[in-house]
Amino acid sequence: MSEGGQIRRRAFLRLAQAGMTALPFLPESGSAQATGGAGTDVGIDKYSRQIRLGLVGCGGRGAWISNLFRANGGFVFTAAADYFEERAMRVGQQLDVPASACFSGLEGYKRLMASGVEAVVLQTPPCFFPEHAAAALEAGLHIYMAKPVAIDIPGTRKIEALYQKAAASKIVFQADYQLPCDPVNMEVAQRIRAGALGKLQTVFSSGWAGGNGYQDPPLEATVENRLKDLVWCNDVALGGDYIVHYDVHILDAVVWALGKAPVAAMGASAAFRPSVHGDARDSGTVVYVFDDGALWCHQGVLGTYHDWIRAGRLTASLQGTQGTACLSYAGKAYVRGGPRHFSGGVPNPEASVRTNIAVFRQAIDDGDYSGLHVERAVSSNYTAILGREAASRRRMITLDELMAENRALQPDLKGLRS
Repeated sequence: MSEGGQIRRRAFLRLAQAGMTALPFLPESGSAQATGGAGTDVGIDKYSRQIRLGLVGCGGRGAWISNLFRANGGFVFTAAADYFEERAMRVGQQLDVPASACFSGLEGYKRLMASGVEAVVLQTPPCFFPEHAAAALEAGLHIYMAKPVAIDIPGTRKIEALYQKAAASKIVFQADYQLPCDPVNMEVAQRIRAGALGKLQTVFSSGWAGGNGYQDPPLEATVENRLKDLVWCNDVALGGDYIVHYDVHILDAVVWALGKAPVAAMGASAAFRPSVHGDARDSGTVVYVFDDGALWCHQGVLGTYHDWIRAGRLTASLQGTQGTACLSYAGKAYVRGGPRHFSGGVPNPEASVRTNIAVFRQAIDDGDYSGLHVERAVSSNYTAILGREAASRRRMITLDELMAENRALQPDLKGLRS
């Protein structure tokens, strides 16, 4: 293994050791699983003041997560930005943001960051995350970012450098993944690390291609129509491909639970959505290889899974010499057989987002700039990109090859409003 590979492996082991202490458990009584996470909402009375927050990206997820930030009580939105003016104004109105603090165009985020906010929530297509996170860090703003953290190797490297710089600059930088802060998945991961499986043999995981695929209308003179309603998911240079922007949820969980990432992959992929205009592939199979010989098969398909994997989307089954385990986004997670059986339960993704928001606020208050969320997200992003490249090139490829290649994906933004 190369020196760079050795460094990444040591980082994975450090994350595995920190895994159960990096995030808090949700309350067991008054279960957040039963209440939709209401137990993690603390209200304004808990805080001496609210953090001034700016939302960058006012699409469906941006509008949804902003309500969870408001429910937390520790934040108040004072600015909103989106490429489309009508979306920035509409969501801004819902958040009680004055029209003068609702910004639009490609550079609306810059005006938002200069408006007096203390932190930003980044919810744009992921091709913009490295640029937006760098600007937020330069402005001294705390960063809460959706997944995936980037769409290519250079962008992921940039995020890796930014989170290290953020710690030195006393900036909280958080990536929003749900599985690793769910209590059930956390318990499964803890038992896996404690030897519940014996020696790992294989992993099988499933994506879902976003369900039945995202609408993919004909290409126009500019990419403006591709920047909304999740159309960007169909363009690799905007969204990174389906395995990177969607399936990365479960890829992230496997890397996190095992404390290591694969070093090579092979595979194939294709597009099966009814209307194909973008270059993203919605279906594919990847076989990942770990440096100890263990194998990991990941499959993402368009539409509903057949009964060969009952749990369906965003689920991973891990097989060891002594036991088996399942990690899941919204299906049952558990450990079966072996010395550390755990009957498990069903995770609640929204409760996990609420927990991440609470952790974000607590980190700001405590001055916790460790950035473990982002370090883990960087590791899994490399894994997702490795899978995409192996499947699209239809050959065996190593992560070290991709790191040396360092190929950047550049979306064509010509003709768009600044």
